[in-house]
Amino acid sequence: MFKQTKHRIKKFFYSLFKGLEQALYFLQSILSPRQFIYLSCVLVGISSALAVSVLKYFAHTVFKFANYMDGLLHLPYSNSILPIIGILLTVWIINKVLDGKIEKGTSQIMIAVARKSGIMPKKQMYAQIITSSLTVGMGGSAGLESPITITGAAFGSNYAQKYRLNYKDRTLLLACGVAAGIAAAFNAPIAGVLFAIEVILADMSVTAFIPIMIASATGALTTNLLVKEEILLSFHQNLSYQSQNIPFYILMGILAGLVSVYHARMFRRVEGFFGRLKLKPYKKALFGATILGFIIFLFPTLFGEGYESIKALSSNHPEVILENSVLDAYKSNPWILLLFVGLTMMIKVIATSLTLGSGGNGGNFAPSLFVGSYLGFCMAKFFSLIGFHNLPITNFTIVGMAGVLSGLFHAPLTAIFLIAEITSGYGLMLPLLIVSSISFAISKKMEGYSMDIKHLVDKGQVFTADKDKNLLSSIVVKDHIKKDFIAVYNNQSLHDVIQYIQNSNQLMFPVLNAEQQYIGVLSFDKIKPILFNAFQLKHSKLSDFIQTNGVFVSNYDTAETVLEKFEISKTSILFYIEDHKCLGYIEKLSVLDTYRDKLKSLRIE
Repeated sequence: MFKQTKHRIKKFFYSLFKGLEQALYFLQSILSPRQFIYLSCVLVGISSALAVSVLKYFAHTVFKFANYMDGLLHLPYSNSILPIIGILLTVWIINKVLDGKIEKGTSQIMIAVARKSGIMPKKQMYAQIITSSLTVGMGGSAGLESPITITGAAFGSNYAQKYRLNYKDRTLLLACGVAAGIAAAFNAPIAGVLFAIEVILADMSVTAFIPIMIASATGALTTNLLVKEEILLSFHQNLSYQSQNIPFYILMGILAGLVSVYHARMFRRVEGFFGRLKLKPYKKALFGATILGFIIFLFPTLFGEGYESIKALSSNHPEVILENSVLDAYKSNPWILLLFVGLTMMIKVIATSLTLGSGGNGGNFAPSLFVGSYLGFCMAKFFSLIGFHNLPITNFTIVGMAGVLSGLFHAPLTAIFLIAEITSGYGLMLPLLIVSSISFAISKKMEGYSMDIKHLVDKGQVFTADKDKNLLSSIVVKDHIKKDFIAVYNNQSLHDVIQYIQNSNQLMFPVLNAEQQYIGVLSFDKIKPILFNAFQLKHSKLSDFIQTNGVFVSNYDTAETVLEKFEISKTSILFYIEDHKCLGYIEKLSVLDTYRDKLKSLRIE
C-alpha cells in the first residue's frame, strides 16, 4: 500500500513538472524574447523564495526546540550538542550524496559568471539547501544567505540552460536568482537588487535592472505570503538620529572597518588551519564541531544565525541574551552584559570558521550582521556606562550591522539599503551613509579585496568589471604547452648547436645542464650576426650567447601574466619551466587565438 502511494505521488509530481515544462516551451514560442525573460524572472524569483522559506522555517524550528530544552535544563546543553550533530550529518551527506565535494561561498557565482559562461552545476539547486539546513539549521554558527544566493543563482542558470537562452540572458537570470534570494531572506527587494549588481555583477547594462527588480520583488512578495515576519530579521522602531551624535557615528565607522579586517583575517587563519589538518573528513568534523559546541556552551548566542540575539540587543531588555547561560545569575549587571557581548563579538569569527572549516556549510553574511550589531551595542553601552555620553543603543546596534557588512563584503550600497529596509524606514540614512562608507574605505585600504574573493586572489583568479581580465582568467595556461621542441646542452660546442639551427625551424632553444635542468635560453637572433664570420665562430663559446636571465613561464602564472611576460621579453615564444625542468613552450599567438575564440563565442551567444 505504501509503495503504491509513493509511486502515485511520484507520478503526480512528474506529470505536473512535465506539464509545466511543456507550457513554458509553448510560451517561449509565442512570446518575444524580452517577454519570456520577464516571465522567467518571476519563476526564478518564486523558486528562490521557496528555498528561503524552507531554510528559514527549519532553522527557526530547531532554534525554538533548543531554547525549549535549555529552558527545562537551565543550561545550553542542546545548543552545544545540536551543532555537532548537524556538522557530522552535513559531512555525511557531502560524502555519500554529493560525491565528496561541495562549493561554498558567493565566489562560486562569480567564477560561474567570469569563467564558465554563467553555467552552474545542477546539484547546486539542492545541495546548498540540504547541507546548510543541517549545518546552520541545527546551530552551526554561520549564515544561510550565502547558500541561498548560490541556490538562487543555480535556479537561474539551469533554467536558462533548459530553455537554451544565450550567455547574456543566462547570466541575467543567474543574477535574478541571487537578487530574489537576498530579497526573500530579508524582505528587502532593493537590497537584493543592489547585492546582485554590487557584489555579483559589477558590469551590467541599464536594461538588466528591470528583470532583476522583477525577480527581487517576486522573491520578497513570495516570502511575505509564506513566512511569518517574526522568523525574518526585522525591526519596527521609529528610529531617528541626533546631529550631536555624528562624531560617534564616525567613530563607529572606524571601529567597524577595523573589526571587518580582523574578522576577515582571523577567518582565513582558522579556516587555513583546518585546511592543513591531515585528518579524515569525519574526524575533522568531530574535532572542529566539538570545539564549536564548547564555545556555544559558554556563549549561547553563537548558536545558529544569531538573529534573535540581534533583536534582543536592540530592544529595551538586552539582558535576556544571558538567560539559560552560565552567566544567568549576573544578567542584571550591565558590566557583565557588556563584557559578554564584547567577547561574543570577538569570538564569533572563530565560531564561524570552525563551523565551515570542519566541514559545515554556510556563509559570512549573517555573521557580519551579528558582529556589527554587537559592536554597535558595545560602543553605545560603554559610553553610557562611563557617563561620558548617553548614546541611543538601538541606533548603534542597527547601524553597526551596516558598517561590518560594508567592510567585509565591500558592498556599502547593499549594507545601507538592507538596514534601511529591515528597519522599515530611512530615519537613519545619514548615519548609515557615514558608517558604511568609512568602514568600506578602511577595509578597502587594508584588505584590497572582500573576504569572499580573497582566496581567489591568492590563486590569481580575480574577477572584476574588466571583461578582458575575466576572459583571460578563464584561459588555462597549461592547455597551451607544446612539447615538440629541441633543447641544447651547455657542454656542447657552438658548432654542434649551429647544426641544430640549420636543420630546424626553431628560433629559440632551451639550454639544459647535465642534470637536465633549465639554465637559460639560446636565441637564433643572438647567433645570426656571426654565422658568416669564420673567425668569430672559431673563437666564440656557446656560453657567450646563453641568456641566463631570460623570461620564462611557471606553473604560478595566469594567462594575463603570461601575456605581460611576452610584452617584456619582446618574443613570440616562452618556455614553460616547472621544478627547474623545461616541459615545453607556449606561443603568444596560441594564447591570443584562444582569447579571441572566447570573446567571439560570447558575442555569438
